[in-house]
Amino acid sequence: MDLPGPRWKKGKDGKDFAALAAANPMSRIVAELQASLRDSQAVAILSVDGGDAILAVGPHQAALLNRAAFGSVKHAGEERQWFQLGPEEVFFLCHALRCIAVETENKKRMGEGDLWDLLNSISEPFPEMYKAYEHLRFKNWVVRSGKQYGADFVAYRHHPALVHSEFAVTVVPEGKAFGTRCGSLQVWSDLLCKLRASGSVAKTLLVLTISAENKCGSSDCLEKMIVHERTITRWIPQQCREQQDKPCREEASREEQDDTREGVVFSYWGVILSFTILSSLLVYKLKF
Repeated sequence: MDLPGPRWKKGKDGKDFAALAAANPMSRIVAELQASLRDSQAVAILSVDGGDAILAVGPHQAALLNRAAFGSVKHAGEERQWFQLGPEEVFFLCHALRCIAVETENKKRMGEGDLWDLLNSISEPFPEMYKAYEHLRFKNWVVRSGKQYGADFVAYRHHPALVHSEFAVTVVPEGKAFGTRCGSLQVWSDLLCKLRASGSVAKTLLVLTISAENKCGSSDCLEKMIVHERTITRWIPQQCREQQDKPCREEASREEQDDTREGVVFSYWGVILSFTILSSLLVYKLKF
């Protein structure tokens, strides 16, 4: 079965959002954001529970964060805007893009290793969740939370204001590094529920299997993790039968047309033969 393509939204003034996205690729927007945050030495402040972080930026950087679909606006002022970033977003900007620093509320600067240990202590599945997030972001997908769709993430081809999300992403860890930790898809009923939920909102189920052999003691283990992508769709017997029957019907129609043409040819030659015999008899009678 063919996967559905992107479902671009329609602008009120008739704008072509597909052309707008093509003219402003996400890779270029993220690169511009990375350079701007790095030049300004932006600092994100971890919240009390240590999961999310608040990043204060100016108007230009706020526009870039919005265009790149990072975080959400927590508070907006005339000169500054405060964005709330999730754990995966914070570590991606700090570790992968290396464009922000992270501090605690006590103004204590945190190194990358300290931040990794903290996020791991707060959420046990953080390593595989972050690896899945990073994997999709590096492929220029916009990744947002998928909790409202019963998934770990949802993936957009471009900004959510321009296009609907295409994939409901479920992350499944495997291997000795994760032990027996597997939050979903343990039984067939889990898979069927995921398929039904994603299909009801016009999304394709994307299962990212994260495999690793060694335990994730530091962020260095991310390079050794392997990501397997699998798209799963529901098998609808009626549609499959129609697809299979269509060539058969076309072939039967062609055979029927061939039989009709052959019948016409035989009738034509029969008329000629009959006319020839009658002409011969007429000539024979005239002679005698």
